[in-house]
Parts: sequence; structure tokens; C-alpha cells
Amino acid sequence: MRELAANTKSASPPLAADPKPDAVVKTKSIEARIFLDEKIKADAALAADCLAEGRKWLDKNAAEAAASRKQDPQFFKDGGWDFERKYTIRSVVADRYVSILRNDYMDTHGAHPNSDVNTILWDKTSNKRISIRAFLTETADKGPTMKAMVKAVIASLKAEKKKRDTSETATDEWFKSVEPSLLKIGAVTLAPSTEAGKSSGLTFHYPPYAVGPYAEGEYVAFVPWETLKPYLTSEGTRIFGGARPKGDADEP
Repeated sequence: MRELAANTKSASPPLAADPKPDAVVKTKSIEARIFLDEKIKADAALAADCLAEGRKWLDKNAAEAAASRKQDPQFFKDGGWDFERKYTIRSVVADRYVSILRNDYMDTHGAHPNSDVNTILWDKTSNKRISIRAFLTETADKGPTMKAMVKAVIASLKAEKKKRDTSETATDEWFKSVEPSLLKIGAVTLAPSTEAGKSSGLTFHYPPYAVGPYAEGEYVAFVPWETLKPYLTSEGTRIFGGARPKGDADEP
């Protein structure tokens, strides 16, 4: 059975801390939910895009849960799987480029729940998803831009690990998944800036296991725009500037 959240208010509205999902799948095998933040819902095209993707994710996991329950019913004796996906806006740059974090939570009754993080870069002018290629003069695999970016990402991750007292995992083995390729370097967002309408650089988001053991949780690496300066297109030069706001490093 599939339920989609209604837009109308219920007789007893949920608490602010417990918002109503924007889409739900609930069966004997799984309960899975999609949440869009209010700023996303204020943009009809962006909301529709996120919700369409989210619903496909719900359906895919519902089918996998049903198949798993049929094959191994003993693993469902205490209930079905529990999945959740949240879409939240991280930054809006030049009143055009919207960076969105997509956080997933998955509990399939394993040793512990898992989580994942990915990102979306949305162009409000064309109402479609884009990549950071528009801001860079070249993005060839193992090219100068990507090599400089990987170097800066790893330096940022090492600094973060030192701060967390987890330097023992700041090794090539843990960083091998960070490759000089736009598709393999990590999920990227435009970082906010102290300068209005600008981005202070790029933040790369890594889920548990990506660059450290599960217990270390997520990591975020920051590459300041000054590092990117030699590789920026005219549009990149236009949108980058300022500094990373104090406290942004503490944000998810």
C-alpha cells in the first residue's frame, strides 16, 4: 500500500519537531518516508523534481523489502525495514544555484542502521539539475583541476581527523575512494559565504565508511574558492568570493 502525504492539516497537527512526511510507503515489509524542507517546497519545480526522485527511491526499497521478507521472513518478525530520506537546502548562490543535501537513513535489521549522503545542484534559471562543470574551465579525469581539488579535499579531511583525534585513519587506504574525477571525488555543494550572493568554495560530503570507519560518522571537506581560482570560468569567477561563515564547519 502506498500513501502520499496530504497537504491539508489534520485535526491534531503534528508537532513542529515531528513534521509530516511529503511521501510515505508503508507495508508489512517497510515503512519509508520522504521529507522536503520548507524552502524546497516553496519552489514548485524543485519540489516536484525531488519528490519524483524520492518516490522512485521509496518504490525501489519497498520492492526489495518485500522480496527479502518473502525469502527470509524470520528477519521481519520484529517488524519491517525503516527508511527515511530528507532533502534540505544548504545554500543559494547568486539567487540562482541551489545546493541541496540528500540524507538517507536505512535500518534493515543489520548490526546497525546505515546512512548515506548525496547532493543536488539546482539551477533556478533553467529549472534543472546541473554539475559544477559550469564553473570550471576543465574537469577531465586526472586533469589539473581535479588533481588540485583532490589534494585540497584530502588536506581538509586530514585536518578534520586531527580535530576529532582520529588521525590514525588519515591514511591513503581510507582516502583511496577520493579520486580525481568529478564523479568519484565526492558529493559536492556550494559552500555559503560571508559575502552575500557568493559561495566561499566547495564542500564535499562523505557518509560513514567513505573516508573512515563507521564509528567516525560523516565527514565534510572544504575547498576554498581561492584554491579553485586558476581553474574558474567567468561564471565561476562571478559566483565565488568571501569566506566560509564561522560555524559552517559545524553544520552537517
